[in-house]
Amino acid sequence: MNEPILITEVADGIATLTLNRAEKRNALSHALVQALQEALAGIAADRKVRVVAIRGAGKDFCAGADLEELERIQQMSREENLADARSHGALFVALRELPKPVVAVVQGRALAGGCGLATACDVVLARSDAELGYPEVHLGFVPAMVMAILRRKVGEGRAFDLVARGQRVSADDAREMGLVAHVYAVPSFEDDVARYLRDLASRPASALALTKGLLYELGDLGFAEGIERGAQVNVEARMSDAFRKGVRAFLDRSRLNGGK
Repeated sequence: MNEPILITEVADGIATLTLNRAEKRNALSHALVQALQEALAGIAADRKVRVVAIRGAGKDFCAGADLEELERIQQMSREENLADARSHGALFVALRELPKPVVAVVQGRALAGGCGLATACDVVLARSDAELGYPEVHLGFVPAMVMAILRRKVGEGRAFDLVARGQRVSADDAREMGLVAHVYAVPSFEDDVARYLRDLASRPASALALTKGLLYELGDLGFAEGIERGAQVNVEARMSDAFRKGVRAFLDRSRLNGGK
């Protein structure tokens, strides 16, 4: 019996999606992209899940496109190529629109489409020996769809340098430019990742959903519009059960401590 190309596990409010093609360095095939989309659709409706982690089996997170698929797309028509590209784009949109934080857990190599997948997540946690990059230019290719996200994360100048030169960067350099949020040492990596995910999952789900939605919505709004939208989200948060419980607990603690 063949193993699934994507393993989904849910525990303690955390859904872990593991790319399970270690023998191919978790290369992104069309089937794997579809499996990710289907898993995210199910997670969106699962109230038990508060945080999503995407990681790769074996030594690498994801080293890019499947070589067999690279050969296949050369035989495809323009319309077929566009449909295939749009399926990858739909995955990025699904990650962005999911009202739950998505964390990429990166070890080894995250290259080309693999780096694009990590970049499309809300947060990237990297092991100190990880390598990230967009080497598509060396094949005459362009990491086109991820640029809509990349330019927001690292700025236009750095985004252009990354995709135009196609060089790999270390985990520390990726953190310095804003591509990675946290870098953890190899010996403590799994423990540090687990601690981060537990901490994130302990936050009120309604607050996380409002925070994520507003953050990305602001990219398409002018300053005054952004302030107005922020005011509306502020009111939504104030009227949530999580806020009421949080304020009540805070006030109770404050009274017990004499207002300190």
